[in-house]
This record gives sequence, C-alpha cells and structure tokens, in this order.
Amino acid sequence: MKQVRLFLALLQWLTISLLCGTALILSGAYLYLAPNLPQTESLREVKFQTPLKVFSADHKLIAEFGKIRRIPLSYSDTPSPLVNAILAAEDDQFFQHPGISIKALIRAAVDLIKTGSIKSGGSTITMQVAKNFFLSKERTFKRKFNEILLALEIESDLNKEEILALYLNKIFLGHRAYGFGAAAQVYYGKDVSQLSLAQHAMLASLPKAPSRANPISNPKRALERRDWILQRMLNLGYIQQAAFEQAIHEPVSAKNHGLKSELNAPYIAEMVRSQLLKQYGQGLYSDGYIVTTTIQSSNQIFAHNAVRKGLMDYDQRHGYRGAVRQLSIDAYTSQEELIDALENIPQSGEILAAIVFDIGPDFASALLKNGSVIYLDHESIAWARAFISINRQGPAPEFISDTLSVGDIIHVTASNRTQTIESELDTDDHPALELPLWNLTQIPLAQGALISLNPGDGAIVSLIGGFSFNLSNFNRATQAGRQPGSNFKPFIYSSALHSGFTPASMINDAPVVFNDSKLETTWRPENSSGKFYGPTRLRQALYKSRNLVSIRLLRKVGIGNTIRYVKNFGFDPEKLPTDLSLALGSATLAPIEIARGYAVIANGGYLVDPYLISKIENTDGELIFSARPPTVCKACPQPSDEDPKEAQDNPAAPQEEEFDLAEVAVLQSLPASFDEMEEPDQTLNEPEAIQEPLPLAPQVMTPQVNYLIVNMMQDVIRKGTGRRALKLRRNDIAGKTGTTNDQKDAWFSGFNPNLTTTTWVGFDNPSSLGAREYGGTAALPIWIDYMGKALKNMPDLPAPRPDGLVTLRIDPETGLAAAPGQKNAIFEIFREQYAPARIAQSQQSATSVEDGDEQQTIF
Repeated sequence: MKQVRLFLALLQWLTISLLCGTALILSGAYLYLAPNLPQTESLREVKFQTPLKVFSADHKLIAEFGKIRRIPLSYSDTPSPLVNAILAAEDDQFFQHPGISIKALIRAAVDLIKTGSIKSGGSTITMQVAKNFFLSKERTFKRKFNEILLALEIESDLNKEEILALYLNKIFLGHRAYGFGAAAQVYYGKDVSQLSLAQHAMLASLPKAPSRANPISNPKRALERRDWILQRMLNLGYIQQAAFEQAIHEPVSAKNHGLKSELNAPYIAEMVRSQLLKQYGQGLYSDGYIVTTTIQSSNQIFAHNAVRKGLMDYDQRHGYRGAVRQLSIDAYTSQEELIDALENIPQSGEILAAIVFDIGPDFASALLKNGSVIYLDHESIAWARAFISINRQGPAPEFISDTLSVGDIIHVTASNRTQTIESELDTDDHPALELPLWNLTQIPLAQGALISLNPGDGAIVSLIGGFSFNLSNFNRATQAGRQPGSNFKPFIYSSALHSGFTPASMINDAPVVFNDSKLETTWRPENSSGKFYGPTRLRQALYKSRNLVSIRLLRKVGIGNTIRYVKNFGFDPEKLPTDLSLALGSATLAPIEIARGYAVIANGGYLVDPYLISKIENTDGELIFSARPPTVCKACPQPSDEDPKEAQDNPAAPQEEEFDLAEVAVLQSLPASFDEMEEPDQTLNEPEAIQEPLPLAPQVMTPQVNYLIVNMMQDVIRKGTGRRALKLRRNDIAGKTGTTNDQKDAWFSGFNPNLTTTTWVGFDNPSSLGAREYGGTAALPIWIDYMGKALKNMPDLPAPRPDGLVTLRIDPETGLAAAPGQKNAIFEIFREQYAPARIAQSQQSATSVEDGDEQQTIF
C-alpha cells in the first residue's frame, strides 16, 4: 500500500513537472516568437487583391484585368447553406472554440511524434486565416506554433463573423478564383446566392485540394468530397433528410465559365487599361479599382454590328478570294483529325471556320470546329463571284462546285434558313430532316472605325477600333492617322462664313493649275467626276463636294486665317498643311479628332474634349475620381455676332460681364432648347442645393455662323452626297462625306443635336478601296445603320434659329436678291450684315454685278 502511495505521489510530481515544463517551454516559445508576430488588428484594414473592372455607363461589365479573380463577400451576403457546408467540411466547432481545437492539435502532435513531420494540420478556420494572411506554406513546428498564437490573437481582436468573412474571401479555390464569390462565377456562372445546396457543398469541398480535386479537373473526386460534406451536414443537423436526398442526386454541373463580359467592347477596355496603367502602375491589376466609362451599352452594340456588317458588305462586293486553305481529305482518317486541322484557323465572333467534306448537286457539307455538320446551298454562295482585282470580279457562280471544293477550309456564318429533306422511308419513325443552312463568308481585309460622342460634353458613347480586336488590337478610331478628304470641308466653309462669305457666295468651279513652292510638283486638282461646273453657290459646292470651289475659297480667305480659325475646333495647327491642299483634307488626322470637330458644329459652336472615364471607385466603393468635362451651356454668357476679323483672332474671348457661382449653376441646369423646359426645380433657389458647376465649354463659333453651316450640311443629306441617309426620315441630321485620292479612305461624319458620329473605312496599308467606293458608299451605310438605331424613338430636334439672320429669295444663278416675280428664285439664309441688297439682272453675264459699292463677285 505504501508503495502504491509512493508511486501515485511520484506520478503526481512527474505530471506537475511535465505540465510545468510544458508551460515553461510554451512560455519560452511564446516569449521568443511573440515579438516577431504580425499585428492581427491589421486584418480589419485588409485589402484583398481584386482585379480592375471596367463597366459601361449603365453598369454592364466590359472587362476585368488581373491574375486573381475575386468577388468580395461580406458575412451577411453569404448564404447560410454555404456557411454550413464550409463549417461541416472545415470546422464544425468554429463558433464554439477560442480559435484552436485541442483535439485536432493532439492529433497533429501524434503525427509529429510518429513521423517527424505534420501530416494532418489540425487547423481551425481561424488558424487557416492566420496561415493565409501571415505565414508561409511550409510544414514545420515553428510555423504551426506561430499559427496557434496568431489564431488566439485573431480571436481576441475580431469577432467570428469577421474572421469567417476573411476566410471566405482569401482562400484559393482553383482556376484563378480566390474566395467563394469568384468561385461561384467561375464554376457555375452565377452569383453565390443563386446556387443550389449541392453546388454550395461542391464549393465547400474545394479548399482541401483546389487544383487537383475541383469539379472541372477531377469531377469524380470532387463528387465524392461533395457527397461526404452533404452527409456531414445531415449528421450535424444542418439539413433535413429530404434536402440531403435531393442534393445527393444532383449531377455535377460545374464548367469553366471564365470571364463573363456583358458588353463586347475590347477596344474600350484596352483604352481604359492603358490610360490608367500610366497613373496607377502595376497596382492597377490588384487594387480593385472599379471604372465606369461613358459608353452606353446599347449604342456600343449598335456600333459593333454596324461596323462588322458594313465591312462584310464591302468585302463581298469585291468578290470571293477563295478558300483559306486546301486540304487533302483522304489524308485524314477521322473526324477528330479534321477538327484538329481547323485549330489554327482564325475565327471572329459569328464568323466560324469550317472544312468542306462533301459536295452534291444541291448542297455542300462542312464540319465546324465543335464537330457540328452544316450545309451550304446555292443561295449560301450566290454572292461569291471570284475576286480578280479590286475593280473586277468573275461571273456569278452557277453551281456550288464553281465556288467550293472538297477539302476547302472556309469561313461561314449562321443563317435562319433551313432545308427540309424528305426521308426515303417517309414514316413516323423516320421523319423529314431539317438541314441547317449556313452562308459562305470571309474575314474582311479592309478595316473600319466608328466613334460616337455626346456633343454636349464630349463623352464617348460608343467606339469601334476595327473589325476584330482579337485579330488586330490597333485602335483605328484613336490611333490611325488618315487623310479626311472632303470630310474636312465643313471647317473650311465655316471659316469662310465667319470671314463674311455667305451660302450664296459665287465661286468659280473651273480648272486651275498651281505652281506652289510648298507643293513638290505642279498641282492640277479636279473634282471626283472629272468635270467642271462654272460659277457655283457655296451651299451647292458643299453638298456636291466641289473640290475646285473649296480650293479657291481657301485661297480667298487665306491659309493663315483659316488655320487660325480651324484650330478652334480642336485641331492641332502643327498637323495642318500650310498650302492649298488643306482645302481637300490633306491633313493626317484620326477619326476621334474629326469627331471632336464635328461635335463643335453639332452642339452650337462649343469646343468639348472627348473623354471615356466617367468615374473611378476603389474596392470599397469610395469615389476617387469623377470626370468634370467642359460642358455646353447655351444659356450661359456667349459672344455676340462680332466683327469676323476680330473674332477670327480670338473667337472664344471672355466677356467682361461676370456671373456669380449660383447664377452659373442655374444657367447650366437649363435645357439646350427652351421648348424642352419643365417646371423649374425650386430647390435651385436654396443655397444648400447649389453645387459647384462643371467647367464651361468655350464657345468658338458665333450662333449665326454655326446655324448656317449646319443648315448647309443638312443639304448634304437632303440632296447631296449623303442622300442615302434620307432613309432615316429625320429632319435634324446633317453631315459630310469624305473620299481621298484613289479612294484610299472613305469617311462620313454626321450628327444631330444629341449625337455626333464619325465612320471611316480603309486598308491599314493604304490602297484603293475600288473605283466605285466613296464615303457615300463605304462609310455612310455604317453611319446610317448605327444612327438609325441610336436615334430610334428620339424626337427630331431642329436647331433653334438665332437672332441676326434673315431669309431672302435669291437668284440661284447669281446669288443676288431675286427680282420681283422671278420664277426660279430660291430661299437662302444670310447674316443680316451680309444679306445681298442688289437685285439680280437676269441677262447679266459678267463675272460680277456692280452697283456703286454693292457687288456680287464670282471668285
């Protein structure tokens, strides 16, 4: 008995000694490790690496940039089935323990004693948070002890919900997804709140082996893990038997959804990325910036479709260039080998690659990359006259075999046509076949661009930089310097109107030869038709795009005077040639520069700056940038119709009259047209309602000159080179075509008061588009397609006529006031000080009509 007591006493002392020794060791370890531990309070301010996201003005996702995909979740936003699934899989005692699990740690210690290394982590969710935020992935006792200490510290600094939210957002879950919000999108293409119980359990299975056992890489192993979690949820009372039975029988539905862009605007996305990279550096890809652009999603879709259709229509007008490649079908022994042969063939959007494997009298059969069999009939290839040269095509194909051969790799687009083939058996078990018919096409070689602005402040509402960003990321809307040709003439004519010319001024359209020292050779300009039409009114010369008139007009106004005036439309004077070729648009300009100039004409004469980024927010939704573009305010102070020579030097000179902040704020709130006014907002009279106004766009045209040039440009559409646009049946649109030498560039720029749009078509390496391709045939159809949809259901907005203008009947042959009762007289608009007073003499044949100081001269 005494020996037993001695043994128990010894055992007691040994236990106490062991505990004390352990305590001393732990204390020593703590004192050694604690000073080097990070401050866990910093977790409250943690910033997750989150990609840059770019949105349209109506919050459609355009693009996401960054290696890590993350959609941060708060605890309150996380569905309870997902929380329960995670607890069942990782730590069902999470809400009870102090950050560590003694039982799990003992199991890990046993592993350590047996093997010398830690095989089972014994980690709680809190310990995983400590590891993921502060520690490396090495499996050592030191790291594990640090993990325990940090877990205890985290539990003392944060509540359970905050800790779980950190876990939900930090952990890697495979396929670039970090956090459960991103995983829901990657695997199921849904918000986490839209998932089923089985899908929540599948996500909860990912932390164990996110790369090796996810439902995409290893569906079988992922399914086993999911079902184990569902069973655990049932055993823990998180779900009922019925829910368990339904979830356990749900098949694996995960697939890689990648980035789900809601709006196809890659040129826009790249513009934003490149612009912000200069400002924010590499942090741009991980700091979670949310960029809202000025792009309107509907307009962007209209622009995308219009450019692609316009370029494909142009391409087909010039014939079929033949198969992309020719293969020997006999060399391929299986369908899979044929599909592999299509692997490196470029595709673009709806244009898919296919290989022809059979040709019959009525159909050709072809195989797509996805293994689908499609069919082409004679209608599918009816357009495909063989390309001989840019101006010449072969005869229309009579048979399918005239165009296609077995082994041809071609491009096709889907159609809504089908062909019914009757079954030979003609029974209910063998019904007639519906063959999907596709159309032969080809990827255009010509390129195009479209840019559309809000003329009120310069906001870019849509932009297309080329046929396909994937095939060429060169942004022709902003980077391509091309000659605008006659698209530049409205600026030359505006300068002339400002200098005292009128729409009725007579300019001689006759041959002329220039030996200008600034031109390398003798210059003999001519009209596109090769004809000359004699004395021509300025209005008529613009809508018929008479080149000789523009040259003589520029020479009369003066190149220096014209450049000084034209720079007020936003053009860099250094880019403008200082010779008479300026009249024909020989400057090298990008479509965005032309669009900016046209926006000045569209908005009543105010210079605006094109801009794309409306606002930038950080990952917490805090506003860090908001655009403040110079904005048109027609009711704000503006210059009078002053002497043209004075205004030529400084048309946007500030006025002496001053307005205080409240007056300007109220003026900026007024509508552009007083016909649109509603009852005024009485809060504008209260000081607290007044906000700092946006900067005012400077006025660079007088209202009278602006009204005249708009009215003249409307005739381009009514009866000039832009007549195709009459199909829009609108009275508020105006514009101008443009074509350069040898039809290397085709342009159309036009507008109504709410929208300014420029379109361009040409080859990247300048060459002729074809002898019959002009601005009105290649670029204008794109503009019509886009503007017809963009302006649909919008009322006509006729430009308000300013004071200082008069309308007179004139003689169309002389531009002078018409004689009483003159039958061929027409109406014309003039600035009051330049209205003709002399009545035309119908028999007058001289080049000028004089009466004292009054004369109408033909230049």
